[in-house]
Amino acid sequence: MKRTRISSRKRISANAVELGRLAVCLAESGSRLEDAFLEKQLRALILQLLEDGAEDDLNAALDRLFDSHAAAHDCLADMIEDCAESVTLTHEGKTVDLMLFCVPILAWSRFSIPSGAIPRSTQQMLEVQLGAHVFSAHTQIALADYLFSPDQLPHTFVDTWQLMHTLSQAALKRLPVHFDASSLPETNPFLSDTRYLIGAIAIAHGEPLFHWNEDLRATRESALKEWTRQGGPCLEPLLTGCAFQPLLADAYHAACRAADMASRPYSLHASIAFLQTMLGKSPESLRVVVGAFYDKRLEEYRISFGPRDGEAIFHGVIWPLLGNEDENTDVVTEVENLLREAGIKEVIVHEQQFPFEFCDDCGAPLYPNVEGESVHAELPEQNNPSSQTLH
Repeated sequence: MKRTRISSRKRISANAVELGRLAVCLAESGSRLEDAFLEKQLRALILQLLEDGAEDDLNAALDRLFDSHAAAHDCLADMIEDCAESVTLTHEGKTVDLMLFCVPILAWSRFSIPSGAIPRSTQQMLEVQLGAHVFSAHTQIALADYLFSPDQLPHTFVDTWQLMHTLSQAALKRLPVHFDASSLPETNPFLSDTRYLIGAIAIAHGEPLFHWNEDLRATRESALKEWTRQGGPCLEPLLTGCAFQPLLADAYHAACRAADMASRPYSLHASIAFLQTMLGKSPESLRVVVGAFYDKRLEEYRISFGPRDGEAIFHGVIWPLLGNEDENTDVVTEVENLLREAGIKEVIVHEQQFPFEFCDDCGAPLYPNVEGESVHAELPEQNNPSSQTLH
């Protein structure tokens, strides 16, 4: 997945150097014929490194290109993601395409947002709904019987590649997937967060993957509408006590990026709904303060919610920069528009650069107040909320 990288000048391996060379050549290629030649070489090397577990070589090449050649960095990142999430192979004499997919679900709750095992009956219903509304008619689907939190997703390209192979074999053989969650980390509690269904599809090589590829009347929007309408009730038992919004299934890395983007405005709306529920505060009675927080560069915007008739900060939302966003991206206008559409009347945007600070005692992020200071977000004690930070 394309990500913000920290500059590294350490010596790198011969394989990492070769990855960088091929990626630069591909970025500078002037024809599809040359593209195909270079992609074949690059793919072969990436697959070998994934099979060898050489995560450091992959990241070293990306880090070096991030500093020196942005277009080559993106070419290499795209190719590594593709190799980690999909493969074409021969099975029982036929060529088949296999792909790891992800279904993000945005959720918020005053209580803990669940993650964990999915009952077999629910797993089967979800596979049926995905097959009916999202994937093409001839795909074979294997869905992991686990609802993942962000902390429990594969953290490396190698981990993703290994999960793709495990789930793809189940899809090929039409076997149910029982996911061993014993080694997964604990889920960190946030008021608003994302949960993920993860699975794999198998399809004859060259056949359409998605419903909108095979039916000219279908679109991504219509598929999402039907998936939400028909698949949403299957998710309700998994997300008891939550408001939630299913997103569209897609290839693993693309779906994760889409979830990251969608979770930011969703968190703002969830925050307003939470304060209405907990404190009886209407949007018109709230004041919002926005500040830009810097480390070596602009890292994120932090958004504070408090009463218009007081100085307290009740709640905070983090809006991280994603992808190619930087100081020149007009994030503030987007945030202001979302807040005003939700009914917020008073929005204060500080022009200063806030230091990237967290509380020394509890590690919680600090949020901007009206005076331009970084402070804790604290709800009135009698409400005793389970979380004060939106993920």
